[in-house]
Amino acid sequence: MAYDEYLADRIKQILKSLGVAHTTKKMMGGLLFSVNDKMLCGIHIDKKYGDSLLMARIGEETYTKEIEKAACLPMDFTGRPMKGYIYVTPDGWDLDKDLEYWLKLTLAFNPLAKASRKKARRK
Repeated sequence: MAYDEYLADRIKQILKSLGVAHTTKKMMGGLLFSVNDKMLCGIHIDKKYGDSLLMARIGEETYTKEIEKAACLPMDFTGRPMKGYIYVTPDGWDLDKDLEYWLKLTLAFNPLAKASRKKARRK
């Protein structure tokens, strides 16, 4: 198992309860959630941390406030933290109200986020 399927189901249930249409995509051993063709959040099991992490796209302004929380880590796939993205450890999303908090932060930033450019399909 490359990601926590129970966490994925919880995210889907919360997005459904909020009336948010979304898509999912398996990517790099994890699962990404998108809204309006923009990445919202993702989940994967981090080898360095040793457990499932929630990756949340919350924007740079919100990041500076939230990174101070004990359950938050900088998102650094390449060894350099990505601006506006944060990892949340299981202590930060254990309860449904906590997971919903993070999802609402990602949903608040989503309209401001830029969509990734679509790659041209080879013919």
